[in-house]
Amino acid sequence: MFTGIIEATGKIALLQKKQGDLAIRIQSADLDMTDVKLGDSIATNGVCLTVVDKHIDGFSADLSNETISLTGFAHYALGQTVNLEKAMQPVSRLGGHLVSGHVDGIATITSITANARATEYWLTTEENLMKYIPYKGSVCIDGISLTVNAVEGNKFKLTIVPHTSEQTTIAHFKVGTQVNLEVDQIARYLERLIKGAEQPTGSDISMSLLAKAGFIK
Repeated sequence: MFTGIIEATGKIALLQKKQGDLAIRIQSADLDMTDVKLGDSIATNGVCLTVVDKHIDGFSADLSNETISLTGFAHYALGQTVNLEKAMQPVSRLGGHLVSGHVDGIATITSITANARATEYWLTTEENLMKYIPYKGSVCIDGISLTVNAVEGNKFKLTIVPHTSEQTTIAHFKVGTQVNLEVDQIARYLERLIKGAEQPTGSDISMSLLAKAGFIK
């Protein structure tokens, strides 16, 4: 589990075909690897990767075809800069929102506009994912926890402050850049609960119960 607060950036030092899928190595001079063990998870541009080999300046991981098909790794290249976050500890501050590292799909940058010291980005994504992206809700873009500031059809807007641009890969985004998108987990689980409540399964969860608890109006 992650928070979407980026700890460091790194670069892809190896991207190699291996028995039908891919092996990857990430180099980073800034990510503290001293407490990382084999089998630990590190979010790499928002994708939860398992450490299969540890290096002084980074780590190696394997990418399944499922991961490649759903994320930007399908078009990443050597030297690509990526956002990195180690799995959170129960004692850590939850600075962003709950992020699983299980990417739902791809979003594409369609416009970039300056607004005072901030920068506004409009992105498009699949219509079936937009129902999970509400105004003032949370999304994870390339591993970064961000707030949605507007929603129109299959588009949504993010307002990025200078600190976030400086500490992540956002400064490299251009119109046409494709990014990994993970929607808010609560929205996904709430939908499942509502669908379950609509079925006569004998569950104690109902539409009235969800409304009473404040999940729906």
